Amino acid sequence: MPTYHIDQIDQKILSFLVKNARMPFLEIARECGVSGAAIHQRVKRLEANGVITGSRLLVKPQALGLEVCAFVSVSLLEANKYPDVIDALKKISEVVECHFVTGKYPILLKIYCFNHDHLMEILVNTIQKIPYVKATETQISLDQAIERQVWVKDYQNTSFSASTKRERESK
Repeated sequence: MPTYHIDQIDQKILSFLVKNARMPFLEIARECGVSGAAIHQRVKRLEANGVITGSRLLVKPQALGLEVCAFVSVSLLEANKYPDVIDALKKISEVVECHFVTGKYPILLKIYCFNHDHLMEILVNTIQKIPYVKATETQISLDQAIERQVWVKDYQNTSFSASTKRERESK
């Protein structure tokens, strides 16, 4: 399992890109005291090693009329049916995150809906009708006080195992 060492320049690059994925490489190069080509090569290496998994445009859900953010905990009738349930959940566009967690409810979802009626429709007529879903418990978000990417500054001697996600995807 190869390991990629993230040095201070990589950390600086990541901190700039987390704040603004559109920041020009030449501007990052000036801030880091290296050439634009060096930044380009480092970013490519970070991508190749799975440290950077892409960049994306973020859209505020409310701008699309999605006024309700809810966290839905899901319990299963049979734990070994987890992959089947995940396949069904992937087909529900309102589900924007899905986590396998510890505790009574092994699946935690983050979903966006237009209103409470839409949320009830998704819960009762979609999620709860998935085979092997035993029960759900829903919490509605009233406010999102913090929204940010992972903090990348000041990690000393950070190493990243590049194969973790790729190994899981290939299985």
